[in-house]
Amino acid sequence: MSKSKFEISLESGVHQQLMAFIGNWEGTTKTWFEPGIVADESPMKGSIRPILDGRFIVHEYWGSLDNKPFEGIATFGFDIANNQIQSSWIDSFHMGTGIMLSHGSITENGFSVLGSYGGTDIPEPWGWRTVVELVDKDKLIITAYNISPSGEEDKATETVYSRID
Repeated sequence: MSKSKFEISLESGVHQQLMAFIGNWEGTTKTWFEPGIVADESPMKGSIRPILDGRFIVHEYWGSLDNKPFEGIATFGFDIANNQIQSSWIDSFHMGTGIMLSHGSITENGFSVLGSYGGTDIPEPWGWRTVVELVDKDKLIITAYNISPSGEEDKATETVYSRID
């Protein structure tokens, strides 16, 4: 019996690449509310684990923002049929009670996804681009960029992790 596209991807494709992110991580997160001005810099802990037999990875993280507890969960996967990375993201600060859905592509050392957010107090949706890069097997950088309705992009958050397991 021949292998499924998912089995092949898990052995030698994008799903295998996603497995390199699995582990426990510690580092620092910087947050910007205005371009070029760091508003907060705090310790962050994270765990990335596979779910559903490696179809997806889940990033759970905990830290603080402005000295208040902060946590979030992101699920990432590669949609073979549409040849794209997809994600869902929730957290206790940025997203409120919403779920951001994003999609994008594989990069040399990770992936980049683009979503958007808005609401009654934000009449035009803003973009949110997240770049996940495994610099080496023990260093992971997750950077998010706010994209204004006019297309200006500025760094919003950056987590620099070191593997602890």
